[in-house]
Amino acid sequence: MKKVGVAILGLGVVGGGTYNILKEKKNDFKKNQGLDVVVEAVLEKNLDRALSLGIDKSIIASSIEEIVTNPAVDIVVEVMGGVEPAKTFVLKALYSGKSVVTSNKELFAKHWSELEAEAKKMNVGLFFEASCVGGVPIIRTLIDSMQGNKILSLKGIINGTTNYILTKMSTAGYSYEEALKEAQKLGYAEFNPTADVEGFDATYKLSILSSLAFNTKIPIESIHREGITNITKEDIAFAKELGYNIKLLGVGKNTDKGIEVRVHPALVPLDSPLASVSDSFNAVSIVGDNVGEIMLYGRGAGALPTGSAIVSDIIFAGTHQTYYYAPFENNEKGAKETKFVRDFNTQYFIKLSVKDITGVLSKISGIFAKNDVSIEEAKQVAEKDGVVPMVIVTHSGPESAVNKAIEKIKTVDGVVSVDSILRIEK
Repeated sequence: MKKVGVAILGLGVVGGGTYNILKEKKNDFKKNQGLDVVVEAVLEKNLDRALSLGIDKSIIASSIEEIVTNPAVDIVVEVMGGVEPAKTFVLKALYSGKSVVTSNKELFAKHWSELEAEAKKMNVGLFFEASCVGGVPIIRTLIDSMQGNKILSLKGIINGTTNYILTKMSTAGYSYEEALKEAQKLGYAEFNPTADVEGFDATYKLSILSSLAFNTKIPIESIHREGITNITKEDIAFAKELGYNIKLLGVGKNTDKGIEVRVHPALVPLDSPLASVSDSFNAVSIVGDNVGEIMLYGRGAGALPTGSAIVSDIIFAGTHQTYYYAPFENNEKGAKETKFVRDFNTQYFIKLSVKDITGVLSKISGIFAKNDVSIEEAKQVAEKDGVVPMVIVTHSGPESAVNKAIEKIKTVDGVVSVDSILRIEK
């Protein structure tokens, strides 16, 4: 029976979940995989935390050097988060000839090329299933199950915190602030929620997923990013009346004009599977030219779902003699020949506040028409203090034309404010 020695860097939520799975499933791995997986070392500053998990004090290391010089360790699991010291520790592990499993999407999105270069040089594995969409096996699906396809698009809900917040705003009528406070209370959102609510977390994940899907490096700088902090419960109420839910989406499209990658809140039709994904769950739609659309759905975070993905990588590393490296030019900036679409072509939901005077809608419609933006639907709500909320849904058109029209609409006599501009993804 093959023995696989594992070291875990960090025993927080994910690290603790990983340790528990390895301990509880040890006999299953022996029986079903022919592997004796042994946790040989852990690196954790909080001694009480380690001991509370039942970890023997003798395997608690005090430095990364103890880990990388331990000949019994074959695989180093990094679940610390952030860039440093995680990057330094991972590079030391790779340089020491040990394979690495990581759940660190920020580290991987920003430094994938550097980490992979070291892994290649040392002929060791670099595994990252847990970096995207928690326990959902999306990385291995893209690498091992889609070879017979050109992937045309990848679209989904890839951040559980924002999905929980938007769900509460939709189902319970919470304001953004109220929903965020509850998410923080339940542990879904950090004390500083910026990485989630401003779309950074989803951007890191989309960079990794779209690189694999479109077979070219997608730097995070090439991804358009918007967060959800400006979404109001009024936006959600209007969207529902029109037959939509609002979700933070990661969208990647492989088009004839180039690759389109963006993270932003969007209106999703209520009859779409993505519209019904609630709370902290994630879902991703992948469209291949031969397979058509497939949907992956599951918990996008948490101790056991993410730990499940980490353990799958440990087992994969232990049962395979060769390792996966990116088949594309994996450098920091990506391939020079990769073209990106910057002027997105979608439908738009636009909410304005206008004075209750004759001719305002006619003027707005005229400006849209002059900029080749056609209106699919316009809706006005009851006047309040002389101001009328107005919602306009456009047909698909280039974003540059919509933005140009909006700048002119802001100057129209009778337009008080442009309150929301959101894309629609059907």
